[in-house]
Amino acid sequence: MRDHPSPFSPRFWRSPVRGPRFTALLGLVLLGGVTVLFVTGLLSYAAYNPNLSAVNDKTPDKGLLGFYLFAWPTDPPWLYRLTQGVHITLGITLIPVLLAKLWSVVPKLFALPPARSLAHALERLSLLLLVGGALFEFVTGVLNVQLDYLFPGSFYPLHFYGAWVFFAAFVTHVVLRLPEALRQLRALRAERRGEGGIVPERGELVAPRPADPTVTRRGALGLVAGGSLLLFVTTAGRSFDGPLRQTALLAPHGGAEPGGGPGGFQINKTAAYAGIHARDTGEDAWRLVLVGRRGTLRLSRSDLLQCPLHSAALPIACVEGWSTSDQWWRGVRLRDLAALVGHDDPPDVLVESLQPRGAFRRAALRANQVGDPRSLLALTVNGEDLTPDHGYPARIIVPAAPGVLNTKWVARMTFGDL
Repeated sequence: MRDHPSPFSPRFWRSPVRGPRFTALLGLVLLGGVTVLFVTGLLSYAAYNPNLSAVNDKTPDKGLLGFYLFAWPTDPPWLYRLTQGVHITLGITLIPVLLAKLWSVVPKLFALPPARSLAHALERLSLLLLVGGALFEFVTGVLNVQLDYLFPGSFYPLHFYGAWVFFAAFVTHVVLRLPEALRQLRALRAERRGEGGIVPERGELVAPRPADPTVTRRGALGLVAGGSLLLFVTTAGRSFDGPLRQTALLAPHGGAEPGGGPGGFQINKTAAYAGIHARDTGEDAWRLVLVGRRGTLRLSRSDLLQCPLHSAALPIACVEGWSTSDQWWRGVRLRDLAALVGHDDPPDVLVESLQPRGAFRRAALRANQVGDPRSLLALTVNGEDLTPDHGYPARIIVPAAPGVLNTKWVARMTFGDL
């Protein structure tokens, strides 16, 4: 009878490419890449100012996991464009490396017995959490980039808590496996230099009965590198303008670049999608409501145009990873609006949009953001009135703030402690 081993048998896994050196090399790449992903992810979360108010806080029970949160700065104005661009582009670029790493260690998931010792049990548990956490974080991240919310619940708490579980398992795994990985990398370097001849690999990842090779280890690594390079060149352009944007074939979402002219730069949601109608934004219908120490003030767009106007060249950067270059915005400074209702020292502000639905139709900004002279209630962009898709009759624009905090179709601003 022909032998058909099960996945729980080492003889089932026959690839001659698998081995501790192949796995160690991929692990070294992921060690640096995942660390950068985790740090830029935490920075992205901090940029939302989740400690500011219940409005921005999408993870109200974060407790000690929010120990690092700080007031997000407004300088440099391209800060969020850089950190989130790196986070998304690097995350997508690492997908082939992650898949190759998972493929290289899949025999360990089926190894029996499940635990040979306490240390082995801890390693197996960290491996399960590592694999599950990695798949969860990368899958939900890619779905969010594409605005495909197929997962249950809100993306923010799911991705936030998932990141901490994944990174805790990642750190545990690194502590347990790094010495062996470094030893394998030294052996690989010696092998390539021809020092001491070729030392056969050993361990549970090495196939006891390998099949005939169809690709070398170097060829497999080249395939992984080629896949990552392909994803990089078809993704990175979303963070730039001009010809480079055309290379972003894997566009991060279903947004649009609304034609040419002064308003011809990328948006996330159109006015129609957000439920904004012309009858709500006309001169006779729309009023900006300001609330502060002196009570409530209502201003028409004509009233705002009579206020001192200022200009600022600022980019827009979104959590999905896309961004635009500097656009020339003109409008009323947020700190001047605060002064109109009795706040000479700029306080926090709660901004509410006309849009009837959406997670960020209400968003809060910190006092340092309100007080920055480049922070505007913008009325025009690039010398023309805002288009409906860019937030007409008025929108927020703040240096270094995530796009969702640059509220469009502003209806109400409440200044004071939040």
